[in-house]
Amino acid sequence: MKVMVIIKASPSSEAGKLPDQELLSAMGAFNEELVKAGIMESGDGLKPSSEGLRVRFSGNQRIVTKGPFIETTELLAGYWVWNVKSMDEALEWVKKCPNPMEEDSEIEIRPFYQLDDFAEIDTTGELRNKETALRDKISMQKSNGNAYLFFSGRCEEALNFYQKHLGANVEMLMRFNESPEPLPEGTLQEGFENKIMHCSFTIGDMQIMASDGCGEATQFSGFSLALTVPDSADAHRVFNALSQGGSVTMPLSKTFWSPLYGQVTDQFGISWMVMLPGESCDQNTH
Repeated sequence: MKVMVIIKASPSSEAGKLPDQELLSAMGAFNEELVKAGIMESGDGLKPSSEGLRVRFSGNQRIVTKGPFIETTELLAGYWVWNVKSMDEALEWVKKCPNPMEEDSEIEIRPFYQLDDFAEIDTTGELRNKETALRDKISMQKSNGNAYLFFSGRCEEALNFYQKHLGANVEMLMRFNESPEPLPEGTLQEGFENKIMHCSFTIGDMQIMASDGCGEATQFSGFSLALTVPDSADAHRVFNALSQGGSVTMPLSKTFWSPLYGQVTDQFGISWMVMLPGESCDQNTH
């Protein structure tokens, strides 16, 4: 279940007083534990209400009031969004939290509504379907795409050319003989051990990924689009959609560079790499 954990404002937070180094460190350590436990989706502190606005709705009127607002106990100073198994689990985590204020303070836990809560109203399921489609669209807006080029053994030559003539900046480069995991036997053409397994470079503000492929027989057929999505549900949904009428080159699976990665050619002949972000993709070693 998803919950919002709300830090109530206090006189010090409304005065704009920032936490000291000790409290910042303690809250940072607590956030690290939340992330390590896999329950934290987001969290931020809020500036005092003196920097905020309120809009009151009355019929067709919209009445704007500038802060500060006097009801300190009803104001917010910060929040987290957590995914937990139960309210009891959320409560146990809140009890471990350092006091977020220099004075006595209060943290509130509120569960989010789920689509199932509206089942009696949405008897046809139409609203659920629209909401699901909207959430999918919002999630995909967080995705990013990059062109992935295959050079059939000439990748390093191409990089040198782009660096010389286009000002390319190579950000990451890994050769096949540097792979932390051996490739399946027979995958790599003999003599390709020192060829480029994966690299990323920029030309202006364009981010490009590239590889030599596994041999000279790898034909340059244009490009593959590398699509990085925010979570596994999106990866499976997008991959399955692209597979319809197409062909799967590599099923979605865990790799050393991504928690979930797969290759598929869609029904229009476009090659896609669908993946979750992984730390190995961001290494700056070459």
